[in-house]
Amino acid sequence: MERAQRIAAKAVRRVLAGTTLAKALATEGGAAPSDRALIHELAYGTLRFLGQLKAIVRTLADRPLADANVEALLWVALYQLVHTSAPAYIVVDCAVRATSRVRRTSAKGLVNAILRHFLRRRAAVLAEIGNDPEARFSYPRWWIERVRAEYPERFAQVLDAGNARPPLCLRANVRRITPEAFVALLETHGVGAKRVGCAGVSVDTPRPVTALPGYAEGAFSVQDAAAQLAAPLLGPRDGMRVLDACAAPGGKTTHLAELASLDLTAIDVDGSRLERVAENLARLGLSARLVASDAGEPDAWWDGRPFDRILADVPCTASGVVRRHPDGKWLRRESDLAGLVLQQQRLLEALWPTLARGGRLLYSTCSLFGAENAEQVSAFVARHADAARARLDWPSSLGAADGQLLPVVGDAEHNHDGFFYALLEKR
Repeated sequence: MERAQRIAAKAVRRVLAGTTLAKALATEGGAAPSDRALIHELAYGTLRFLGQLKAIVRTLADRPLADANVEALLWVALYQLVHTSAPAYIVVDCAVRATSRVRRTSAKGLVNAILRHFLRRRAAVLAEIGNDPEARFSYPRWWIERVRAEYPERFAQVLDAGNARPPLCLRANVRRITPEAFVALLETHGVGAKRVGCAGVSVDTPRPVTALPGYAEGAFSVQDAAAQLAAPLLGPRDGMRVLDACAAPGGKTTHLAELASLDLTAIDVDGSRLERVAENLARLGLSARLVASDAGEPDAWWDGRPFDRILADVPCTASGVVRRHPDGKWLRRESDLAGLVLQQQRLLEALWPTLARGGRLLYSTCSLFGAENAEQVSAFVARHADAARARLDWPSSLGAADGQLLPVVGDAEHNHDGFFYALLEKR
């Protein structure tokens, strides 16, 4: 545990310095599988509740801590004390020993004192910091205020859902196995699971996907229930010419290929990420034309033949998927929003001429913010007389307003990330 605490604390510090958590953890590839699981649990959990953990340290420390290494270790240990069932005495002992590995021995007494002080006053401390919005919700203040302004009646529920542990949601590859048969396959291997949506399967207890039956044979992909809506909403049919304009890592590309026999092109500006798309296509027994290019520069990749369907799953703040990527809360700045809105607008304007008359473009984000979603689409339709917003054909139980799905924690059918969808038809 002591080593896991040190590595997790280092990863958290790297995130706060601007590195994604995936990259921060990739440097620890030499750790044993059991150690990696604990390291990931501590790093993800600490970032998920970082606002609360920071507030606890501020409350208990006599003065601001001068050493970032020590403070990060305290955050990790406090995460364990507040949000896990790890024995308190082991957590404290390991944190004190970890301190001596990253800082002079004199800091051990400080870490020991703060953690034991918290254990003595736990209820009082948590109550004291509960009035601070950043401590209560563990998001930056600007994020809290924006969600509160856009969803005044549900903002607390939305923010809390973003701090919940996400389910392991899979999508059966219907070209190889039915969802019902896939659930039965899992159950024969002692893995409890439930059907979700058209092809989704939610695993009762998350576990490494590569260890699940059917993975090597291409029986399934990993994809959140909300993301699984995209391909069916686009309505692909055999023989159609289809473009996935921002394809990596390929979840929606492979879903499109599973639903129909298509002339499918997948573009991504990052060629290295397209390698992941190619791997997924190969494992699933599917095919698509992969192009490393900027979808916003059609002259570099378009042959002039219009597409019947376009999926534009554009770059965004990813504010709807922070339960899976809690580092996003601390990496994003409010000032990033304006630049992303311009990027989304550029992509829409560039892709629209490549769409056939009568064709449809599905605009998608994993964001909660209206500037990236309904406002972006409304402005686009106002600029284009040949653009009309078509009705979305999806279950009424989703409770989406104007195409906006909010993150929800509930039963398997209603436990999904936050997404936005708008279907645009070229008249």
